[in-house]
Amino acid sequence: MTKAILFDFGGVITESPFQAFNVFERERGIPNDFIRTLNSTHHDSNAWARLERGEITPDQFDEIFREEALKSGQDIGGLEILKLVFTPVRTSMVSLIKNYKKDYEVACLTNNFPRTKRLEQLVGIQRLNGWERIFKEFSYVIESAKIGYRKPEKKFFEISCDIIGVAPADTVFLDDIGSNLKPARLMGMKTIKVTSENQAIADLTTALKEDAVIRQ
Repeated sequence: MTKAILFDFGGVITESPFQAFNVFERERGIPNDFIRTLNSTHHDSNAWARLERGEITPDQFDEIFREEALKSGQDIGGLEILKLVFTPVRTSMVSLIKNYKKDYEVACLTNNFPRTKRLEQLVGIQRLNGWERIFKEFSYVIESAKIGYRKPEKKFFEISCDIIGVAPADTVFLDDIGSNLKPARLMGMKTIKVTSENQAIADLTTALKEDAVIRQ
C-alpha cells in the first residue's frame, strides 16, 4: 500500500538540467553530452559525487571539476556547470505535491550541494530562494550533501525511508535518471522514470489508481 510519494527535484520538479548542459555545450563548441559523460566517469569518486556527498564545497568543486574537464580536453569551471542546474520550475509538479500531501507523505529525495556566496552571485538569490520555498511544500526533504550519501547509493534510500518512517514497498519514487531508480526498485519501491511533466503526472496517477484497486 502506497504511503509515501518520493520526488527527485532537478529534472522532475524542475526542467531537466541535461537540456541546459546540451545548450551550453552547443554554445561553447563542446561535444554533445560531454558534461554528462564526464560526470559518469568514476561516478563514485569524481568531483560531482564528492560535491553531492558534501565532501567538498562548490568553490572547491569549481577547480576540481576544471581539472577533470581539462584531462578530457575542455576548459570548464565547475561553477559554470552548477549554474546550469538551476532550471525553471514545473508549476504543475508543484501543484501535484500540494494535492497529494493531503493523503500521502510527500518527500523530496535530492542529490544537492551547499549554498555559498559565490553560488548566490552566479545563480541569483531570487532563484535560489524560489527553490527553497518549494522545498517547504514537502513533508520531508532528504539532501545528499547533509546525510553524506547520494543516489544511487543504497544507503541513501535506506536513510530516506527511515526518516520518513515507511518501508520501501510502501513508496512510489520518481526520478529522471534510470541508474537512480534501479537500486530503489530492487529495494521494493515502485519507480517511475520521468521524461516530461505530463508523462510523470499520468504515470503517477495510474500507479496510485492501481494501488487503490489492489487495496479494495
